[in-house]
Amino acid sequence: MPLLGNLRDFAPPKYAYFESLEELDEWAGTTSLVFDNILPLYPRINCDEQRGRLLVCHDYKGGYTESPFSLSYTFNFWSSCDTFVYFSHHRITVPPPGWINASHRQGVKILGTLIFEGGGEQDCLRLLVGKLPKSRTGPVSQPTTLTSLPLSSHYARVLADLAKQRGFDGYLLNFECPLVGGMEQTRALAAWITLLQAELKLKVGSHAETMWYDSVIINGRLAWQDRLNSLNLPFFLSSSSLFSNYTWRNNYPSLTAQYFLSLDPSLTGDVTSHPHIHQKKLQDIYMGVDVWGRGSHGNGGFGAFKAISHIAPSSLGLSVALFGQAWTWESEQDKTGWSWDSWWTYERKLWTGKADPLEEISVPDMPPLKHGEVPCEAGVHDEFTSLASYFQQTPPPDPVLLPFHTTFSPGVGRGWFVEGREVFNRPQGWTDVNKQTALGDFVWPKPVISWEGDIMDPEGLEIPDAKSQICMDNAWNGGSSLRLSLVASGSESEHAAFRCVWMPVQSLAITVARVYEASAVYKLETEISGVDIDVALSIKAFGDSPNSQTPEFEITSLSVEETNLERGWSLLKIRFSLGGSPQSGSQHSSLGLIITIVSEETTQPLAFSLLLGQLNVYPSLSPPHIPSLLWADFTFPNTKTTSPVSTVRPPLGTLTWEVSTSFPSFNSPRITSPDDSIAAWPAQPSAEAWFPKLLYANIYALEYNPNGMPGKVEDAVWIGTSGSGYEGMRNTFVVERGISLSSVSAPNISAGDGVLSTGTGRMRFYVQGVTESGVVLDWARCVFVDV
Repeated sequence: MPLLGNLRDFAPPKYAYFESLEELDEWAGTTSLVFDNILPLYPRINCDEQRGRLLVCHDYKGGYTESPFSLSYTFNFWSSCDTFVYFSHHRITVPPPGWINASHRQGVKILGTLIFEGGGEQDCLRLLVGKLPKSRTGPVSQPTTLTSLPLSSHYARVLADLAKQRGFDGYLLNFECPLVGGMEQTRALAAWITLLQAELKLKVGSHAETMWYDSVIINGRLAWQDRLNSLNLPFFLSSSSLFSNYTWRNNYPSLTAQYFLSLDPSLTGDVTSHPHIHQKKLQDIYMGVDVWGRGSHGNGGFGAFKAISHIAPSSLGLSVALFGQAWTWESEQDKTGWSWDSWWTYERKLWTGKADPLEEISVPDMPPLKHGEVPCEAGVHDEFTSLASYFQQTPPPDPVLLPFHTTFSPGVGRGWFVEGREVFNRPQGWTDVNKQTALGDFVWPKPVISWEGDIMDPEGLEIPDAKSQICMDNAWNGGSSLRLSLVASGSESEHAAFRCVWMPVQSLAITVARVYEASAVYKLETEISGVDIDVALSIKAFGDSPNSQTPEFEITSLSVEETNLERGWSLLKIRFSLGGSPQSGSQHSSLGLIITIVSEETTQPLAFSLLLGQLNVYPSLSPPHIPSLLWADFTFPNTKTTSPVSTVRPPLGTLTWEVSTSFPSFNSPRITSPDDSIAAWPAQPSAEAWFPKLLYANIYALEYNPNGMPGKVEDAVWIGTSGSGYEGMRNTFVVERGISLSSVSAPNISAGDGVLSTGTGRMRFYVQGVTESGVVLDWARCVFVDV
């Protein structure tokens, strides 16, 4: 939610998280807002079920620090990640809507956190016995037999209701305080976890997850085990998965795997003999790795790979729980010369490795051996290995389920662009994780290009070198674009006058026999005399081998278009289908660019760059429909209205709007009889969603002229976008009182005392929709509201 203005009293709204179970009960007893702008979780392709997975546990500055008025850390390597945990030290951590959408947009589960630390013993007990009554109550008579601690499902129900209402997928369960009731209480706790699991699967879906953090053991003592064993086994069996502590010795991953494989199927579940038990796999055990070090094998940071090499996701099959990955930001941000760009280089090297052989990576020294630990064998982890290389790279959900859209936004920026025009700039930057999109998983650490065409290996000709960079100074829509730079060496080869290369940009899952449309908006930054550069959009399907040079499936191109846009940008569109049997399902595919270089002079090297501003892929639906906005409304606040970005001032008011669609004209068939087997008009798809949705809306403000007439829409001032990381509400924009327009060069608009105000007392707000296929609606299909 980039916003005009300079509000500094930013804080998350009430009930963004909960400090106690009593506060959770307070929320449950109120009528809360419905979070209707949350993306559901759609499945991704996963070709290797035997390979360990990656969980990222996000513990960043206490949580809830992302602000629309500054730059913050954001996580961007979703294709390597299967589960994301939003972590803080509040009793109940609820992932903010922006993080939920960013995670689900990539097909990744996101969990909240239920945590009990020092002083939490009373709430640990309350969790099991349920909400405390306010009236005098008791048993009718004393029981004659001894029983265990009574167990209530109250908080299992309420926590599942919370996950359903907010749209996240389960909880990390972190009990880091002793359970004074001993084994009686731990047994009840293990049983309660199964109640929570059942409630979550009922209300959230079959994918919902409860993850046990290796903390208290069966006798109630707080004793981290650093692996799976008999002291924490009952909690693992009751949960979906285990997150081990991270101070393990180098042989603990193999001991964990051996212990798990020795367990009787009656404990771990067997589909035929024990269908009532959720089946466990090695991949459900996540060995903890702390990026901050703190006793973790390899000493954290750029040594974290050493711990992962022992977990061995691809061979041993255990999974990895990476804790505190924002270390790259927090450990560097106070150093001289630090900037977002320098952080991104640091982050990119940790996750994807060097872009250039001359880049330096400093691997920390190994910590001293733990008691009883033997030195690692030579060659096990001598050379730095990027974190992403240990895990399967998985594309986002099939565009049939969720249309693919990216403006290569890391969820931060310094400006905001609408169709190539910069409408806002703040040097200090902004953060809105809800605006985050894929960065192109095939272009980091650098693009890998290959020859395209009949001659796959031209004699005497070197393949051009390519580099990638996030550009925040020039974009099509949103706050950034992807800069792709190519350098071709000089050559006297007969093939040098015509060079054609394939550059994959983004992985996709594409369903066989479905028809899709794809579009790309790009801009050439370099003009070279005597050189023609042509760019085309293309897609290739590789099945299970996305890095193969030989596509396994044939792509049928149904149409190709290119259109010149404003400010030097161009639009490429293709309509295509993937050949084969519909039973083949979704296949790994690559969306990328075919770049052709035609040059008169070939003996001199040449260099050029282009900006890739936007990529979209969505199902081709017939018949077409025309999205538009139907109306907008403005509501002044009541005394109970709170602002999502200000804890001091109530908002000026709230804008809401309605999305509609209409249909193009058609020639009605002639129906002569009730028995004619024809439809009176083209039918809309009935088996999938087709009604248009907005990614977000740009909001503009304009003062009425002294003569009582509105000004031109071209003079309106952009004041923000809808869909912030904290709101979670569809088609809504809260107009803040603190939005200052004094620094904006726009006629007849002033900020007064920091309050959005006008001299005439009458303001017009414009709502400009951006569809999920990346199209900015023209003004004829947008709406205004007068205030």
